Amino acid sequence: MPKLIWREPITTTTITSRAAGEGPGPDAVPRAREPEPEPKARAEAPRRVVTLGDIAGRESGGLVVLLVAVGALTLASDEFLTGNNLANLARQVAIFGIIAVGQLVVILTAGIDLSVGSVLGLAGASTAQFLVAGMPIWPALLLGVGIGTVLGIVNGLLVTQAKLPPFIATLGMLGIARGIVLVTTDAQTVQGLPTAFQDIANGTILGIPNLLLIAALVTGVMWFVLARTVFGRYIYAVGSNPESARLAGVPVRLVTISVYAISGLLAGLGGVLLASRLGAGIPTAGTGFELNAIAACVIGGASLFGAKGSALGAATGALIMGVLNNGGNLLAINAFYLQIAIGVLILVAVGFDQLNTRRAATNA
Repeated sequence: MPKLIWREPITTTTITSRAAGEGPGPDAVPRAREPEPEPKARAEAPRRVVTLGDIAGRESGGLVVLLVAVGALTLASDEFLTGNNLANLARQVAIFGIIAVGQLVVILTAGIDLSVGSVLGLAGASTAQFLVAGMPIWPALLLGVGIGTVLGIVNGLLVTQAKLPPFIATLGMLGIARGIVLVTTDAQTVQGLPTAFQDIANGTILGIPNLLLIAALVTGVMWFVLARTVFGRYIYAVGSNPESARLAGVPVRLVTISVYAISGLLAGLGGVLLASRLGAGIPTAGTGFELNAIAACVIGGASLFGAKGSALGAATGALIMGVLNNGGNLLAINAFYLQIAIGVLILVAVGFDQLNTRRAATNA
């Protein structure tokens, strides 16, 4: 029989400590290894019940809230599960979801981007102006997205090179972008967009709204980047401890600039899609969207202290907010009460995050 398949049994021996220079004696007898006793800790380990958090991770809380909200609205309103309402809900949530995913990658590095709403308005109004001036659709669309990306890179440079706190840097960009769009449009709505451009956001494929497909594609790509690529691991490492990440060879500055560029790119994409959906470039579009994007990330399980969260969680948080707003409209609930409910959700989400962090530190 070939040696590669079969080998003679080898008697195991136990090596004992000997004095220096003392070799094994001629009468040494190999001794078979005794079976090791089962570790006491393993034998006495208590049985643990698998929870929803073990399966779905930090997004489990958001999923529970979403299921409860959908179930309650299904019972309370006959129009909630109709095709037209779900299509409108998908179109409303899609743009929030895209912006929230961009906001998430910044939050994962323990940063924040307060300029996404203004960048969205500037990108959408600029794209509308390009189209009205006679530019073809795709170059105008790419220019609108490019404007958002450039502003995101500027945010990243202000944070990494000028050493400005992310809150201050992006707050300044919020005012700059909003001022530029008001100046360039003279605070007037840009109308007269081509029908083919409006079909991008208002069209469907096999009955599914294009906006929902685009949002799902963006969420899937970002989930893959964060979970399956080295760049995604770098983002979590920078958010966990930037100094340790730098000592480990992670290009912290480049990663930081990249996440702000991604946030600006997705804000620009959201602005172009919003202009396509509305059929006009509105200079005040996106006002307050930055807070909604941050709220969606937090409700979806992201930690404002960085390194915790996922693209699916951010999309779930955006869906929760969209369902609450849609349900409030169907039930004719005062919009102010919805703001209170969303605020309570944010406080509960952050409170549970702090509680889990303290519990993990105590168990460690």
